[in-house]
Amino acid sequence: MATKENEKIIKENNCETKMGLPYIIEAFTAISKTGSISNKCCSKLVVLEKVCHSALVKRTLENPLFKDLNPATIIAKSIKTWNNCLAVIDSPSP
Repeated sequence: MATKENEKIIKENNCETKMGLPYIIEAFTAISKTGSISNKCCSKLVVLEKVCHSALVKRTLENPLFKDLNPATIIAKSIKTWNNCLAVIDSPSP
């Protein structure tokens, strides 16, 4: 049920095309491994909007390829990444 709901959100909001594959990969790597994300990727992520970000993270967690990821850790890191990106985008450039 959740899978269909996430797919519907992703499709209706053009989530994948809004951000672009290189930035999706960077954001996923930051959330699942490194924890760091570029400012440019942050700006793409924020434009994507929270609903898309959440749906893409949830869809990733439902994918059997990523069954070894700890869902609680990934969700916590995705929220932290989102909040950090908001802070980066909202702060004035030096």
